Amino acid sequence: METSTQVDQYRIRPMQMKDYEKVFQLWLNIQNFSIRSLDDSKEGVERFLARNPETSVVAIMDDKIVGSILCGHDGRRGCFYHVCVDKDYRRRGIGKAMVAVSMETLRKENINKVSLIAFTKNDVGNAFWNHIGWTKREDLNYYDFVLNTENIERFTQ
Repeated sequence: METSTQVDQYRIRPMQMKDYEKVFQLWLNIQNFSIRSLDDSKEGVERFLARNPETSVVAIMDDKIVGSILCGHDGRRGCFYHVCVDKDYRRRGIGKAMVAVSMETLRKENINKVSLIAFTKNDVGNAFWNHIGWTKREDLNYYDFVLNTENIERFTQ
């Protein structure tokens, strides 16, 4: 299902593996962005997109990828990963439009709730989620357990 949304000068469409190199470069240029050595490798993203072929999106403007969301679900809850917009293209509605497209795709797949993790030090991201009406949960603790210690996390500068 190839769908795309055109708004003003940018276009949002499903992410494809052919986009990987440009999306990875975008991630590298986002300040304090968390990249995992295995999950965010070409093979890791290919596995993710194969499992979630319609829900991840890219935003294109001026003939380049200026935003992306990795979005997937487990049949019950959707989850956003790596939501970002190039700093030179922010405050144009691109992030909000990408979120809307991914959420609509989740709705079509009968997913009723979506969540995400924003690092506490990510002031720009936290302000964005608050601005577009997302609720910060105060009633739970988030836990994780590393199954593969070779999946090293690093932050961009």
